[in-house]
Amino acid sequence: MIVSLETEQLINRQLKEWELAGVNYAGLGNVKTKTITLDGGSEIKIQFNPARIRSSSAKVDAKSIQERACFLCETNRPAEQDGVAYDNYTVLINPFPIFQKHLTIPHNQHIDQSIKPHFKTMLELAGELPGFIVFYNGPKCGASAPDHFHFQAGNKGFMPVEDDWKTNRFKQFAGEKTGVRLYNWRGYSRGVITLSGINIDALMSTFNKLHDLLHQRQIGEVEPMLNILAYRDDEEYVVHIYPRIKHRPDCYFNEGDDQLLISPASVDMGGVFITPREVDFEKITEEHIHQILKQVCMSEDECAAILNKLLA
Repeated sequence: MIVSLETEQLINRQLKEWELAGVNYAGLGNVKTKTITLDGGSEIKIQFNPARIRSSSAKVDAKSIQERACFLCETNRPAEQDGVAYDNYTVLINPFPIFQKHLTIPHNQHIDQSIKPHFKTMLELAGELPGFIVFYNGPKCGASAPDHFHFQAGNKGFMPVEDDWKTNRFKQFAGEKTGVRLYNWRGYSRGVITLSGINIDALMSTFNKLHDLLHQRQIGEVEPMLNILAYRDDEEYVVHIYPRIKHRPDCYFNEGDDQLLISPASVDMGGVFITPREVDFEKITEEHIHQILKQVCMSEDECAAILNKLLA
């Protein structure tokens, strides 16, 4: 695992040599957290993390993107930011972390965020970084740089979905196709489709078919709206896919006391809601979470219907 070793060395080096990163990672020790249990029994962690305001409030409309320099392009990165080469990508430390070890992995070319041509690389990265979960945010599902293809990764043991997968409380086996096992989740307050298997090519083929089925429901979009988490669990690859129907919930656009500045992405789908404002951290309730997930996620029944088509 050469990439994994080099990445660990990169993290240690950057925390010592890059002041901004060192300060922000040290600051994670003071981040407020609390846990809310939903009525189905799943847990959502809430994190008050003011450094994430840049991502949560990022303007991702075409005009705003065109007018700003891309912060993922090598020529625009801070001089202190070092990286590890991986194929056509560069592994970077994320200077505004959610995780104790938080990576951003941009493509070396300035190409649009679109997962289908790069899904195999996502699985390969999950194998190369066994201590991490690799995640993907669609261009309208939390990506703050939808114009530059990238993954992110965070250390395992942080998102509740990991334990939820192992306990079998919510997942339901839907069937198997070409060596890939497919699962729907029930009582989880958001639709989830999970693929698991040991063969990357089989997983990629199944994902491509699922991608196309989802895309048929969102004609006119560059790709179906989704968030993805991928990691290795022993010899098996596990891929949690969260089909989306909306970018940001109504509360994001409300005014005054009714506003919650929450822009859900993969980490939120995995069970950790990020609140960059303390007022939102203090006032968010179980009902808020239910409404947010209901508004932005495909339902469990809709996911089940998609799986039935995939397995037919």
